[in-house]
Amino acid sequence: MLRRQARLRKEYLYRKTVEDKFKNIQAKKDKLKRSLEENIPIHGDLRKRALALQEKIEWEDEGANTLNSQDDEYRYAGVQDPKIMITTSREPSSRLKMFAKELRLIFPNSQRMNRGKYEMKQLIHACRANDVTDFIVIHEHRGIPSSLIICHLPYGPTAFFQMSDVIMRHDVPDMAPMSEQYPHLIFHNFKTSLGLRTANILKYLFPVPKEDSRRVITFANHDDYICFRHHTYKKVDKNIELMEVGPRFQLKLYEVRLGTLDALEAADTEWVLRPYMNTSVKRRFLSQDDGWQLEDDIN
Repeated sequence: MLRRQARLRKEYLYRKTVEDKFKNIQAKKDKLKRSLEENIPIHGDLRKRALALQEKIEWEDEGANTLNSQDDEYRYAGVQDPKIMITTSREPSSRLKMFAKELRLIFPNSQRMNRGKYEMKQLIHACRANDVTDFIVIHEHRGIPSSLIICHLPYGPTAFFQMSDVIMRHDVPDMAPMSEQYPHLIFHNFKTSLGLRTANILKYLFPVPKEDSRRVITFANHDDYICFRHHTYKKVDKNIELMEVGPRFQLKLYEVRLGTLDALEAADTEWVLRPYMNTSVKRRFLSQDDGWQLEDDIN
């Protein structure tokens, strides 16, 4: 089993390396093609290879759509229902345990596990052996849930979210009962490449719902804060009435790693939030097209 996992991991990393190489070449071709079509000066980095790239562009066509590494990560999404494991940090408070129970009711086909004294490598190895697709860890600060980590198995990615404004079900009066139907999902204002990447990470935690399902989960992005809302609805005299189920909270993405929690030190950083840059105040990474830069480009 260990040799098989190591071999599959090497094959995945090799495919990703080849993909990154072709992606960089294609980006240069697109930049040169745009310069020629719009009659603007060619970038200085492309002037030495401009003639060779132009000859390649003339003999190339769009070709077929091939799978990339991100498609490989979610290859069976929509075909097989996700299987999720939820746990907490060590020595959780009573409120964090209660929030983990509420989170288990949000995600269908999920299970909650007491953390105990298990190490992260042991948990990830056990999840891989039992065909778990996603591993979720919740952290707290003084009894209030403060961080959410979503690790997709078996290879990644791992997304780190800051959690704020958490209101649990028992803290809000007149909450509607929890439904066990597969929910319909609404994603609002995820426009950039990073926004679509984040939406996919959240979307593939849920199985495909039935058309008659009356349970709705909303992820609404506003200024890079993702508002989570959970509702059910019913029709009354040709009108639709919404009933909030809860809980409600906000998420803010601050890092995406191309790896799992048991090997984060060796994993590449796909994106990381840099709040102390001069332009960080006016930039929106999930809703504006100029917001996402890869870690390699920043360095």
